[in-house]
Amino acid sequence: MPESKVNSRDSDLHLELAAAGSRRSALITALRDAVRAGRLAPGTRLPPYRALAADLGLARNTVADAYAELVAEGWLTARQGSGTRVAHRAAPPKPVRVPKSAPTDTSSMPAHNLRQGQPDAASFPRTAWLAAARRALGAAPNEAFGPGDPRGRIELRRALADYLARARGVRAEPGRIVICSGFAHALRLLFGQGAGGVVPGPSPSSRLRSSRGYPIAVESYGLGFHRSLLATAGVRTVPLGIDEHGARVRELGEATSKARAVLLTPAHQFPTGGPLHPERRAAVVDWAAARGGLVLEDDYDGEFRYDREPVGAVQGLGPEHVVYIGSVSKSLSPAVRLGWMVLPEHLVGPVLDAKGEREAWASVLDQLTLAEFLVSGRYDRHVRRMRQHYRKRRDRLVTALAEHAPHITVTGIAAGLHAVLHLPAGTEQSAAKAAAWHGVALDPLAEFRHPEAATAHRDGLVVGYATPAEHAYGAALDALCRALPPV
Repeated sequence: MPESKVNSRDSDLHLELAAAGSRRSALITALRDAVRAGRLAPGTRLPPYRALAADLGLARNTVADAYAELVAEGWLTARQGSGTRVAHRAAPPKPVRVPKSAPTDTSSMPAHNLRQGQPDAASFPRTAWLAAARRALGAAPNEAFGPGDPRGRIELRRALADYLARARGVRAEPGRIVICSGFAHALRLLFGQGAGGVVPGPSPSSRLRSSRGYPIAVESYGLGFHRSLLATAGVRTVPLGIDEHGARVRELGEATSKARAVLLTPAHQFPTGGPLHPERRAAVVDWAAARGGLVLEDDYDGEFRYDREPVGAVQGLGPEHVVYIGSVSKSLSPAVRLGWMVLPEHLVGPVLDAKGEREAWASVLDQLTLAEFLVSGRYDRHVRRMRQHYRKRRDRLVTALAEHAPHITVTGIAAGLHAVLHLPAGTEQSAAKAAAWHGVALDPLAEFRHPEAATAHRDGLVVGYATPAEHAYGAALDALCRALPPV
């Protein structure tokens, strides 16, 4: 790229004109770059057409046209008697000072991402989703493009009622389904917390807790984010112990228990991986009926079971005592901000009151698309395909451990998008540090433990095998195995 120096009584500047393309375009680009870089400060007077044309060996009309274009774009100003100057609004932005200790975007990304909770982003069914969106928009009534119904689009609620009954054993009807943006949004609605904080006035909180001040029981291992969300809403959580049969729900009936609601992940306990035993499923519904309490069922990955058909939802045992909550964050993508609550009849009104008169969270266009995706059978086909995909991922993890770290076992059932690796006692923190040193991002099991849990902690690592791209999964497993403690 040749460099030209312009000397005149008006200015002294350097312009780099590209050899390729028209001379006019090259001059325009060179002047823009000089302004952006600060070499031409706001208010700087540029050489007259004749002077610049002579210095650069260009036609006078070429320079005049370039100036006129930049004046029209707002880079320059031209006034009779004042000449052509750099516009003041064309000042280059001030550089942002980044602290030396702050990592760049690139350096903060792990070489191998094995964190839980994320599906394989590359497997999102883009073509099928786009086709569903086109059909849904073509068939949508005009009123669908007005203010959104807080209950959610009827097309989606009908499709969900059919699908959940067929695939998850949920006893639902469209009138008891309320669409939300995901599990966290559902909790905010149920406990009176809105987007800007705790919602004043009527909320379903009193329906969930017979009176204010009652705690909610949660599994002793779970997402700290959910516990924090409840704490922000003024709800205290108390832990239920967990064993190989899931949450020990008998603790709800003990004399010391004051809980009137319990939050469970019965299909696949998060994160330890066991299902809730059939006797305990029945017992927790009986407890809710007898106590006037409520079961909150988080069915976050219930469709993904690999050793047998998925177990049906607890909600089917007692629809008036269970709030069933699901979403597409694991089956499709967390980028599709859609979830749902199947509510007991007495909670539908209070939840809608908490949500407000108009839909403010879940896109109506996405709702229509998901409805079409469900009705057409494409959702079922996608889930079946991903079930095979994730099963192979889990099998590869188990095989790699058997070959390179046979003393490390995978706990829980063959299900979901993550697994827990059981470690020798006292090695969890050192294994997590070793994983980080090898560029592997994962979570120690202790990160999910309730701070008031009374049972002894078992060392482990929570490994999300769905996250890495297919071509990178083998390298991620190799790095993981190198980080695990020896025998």
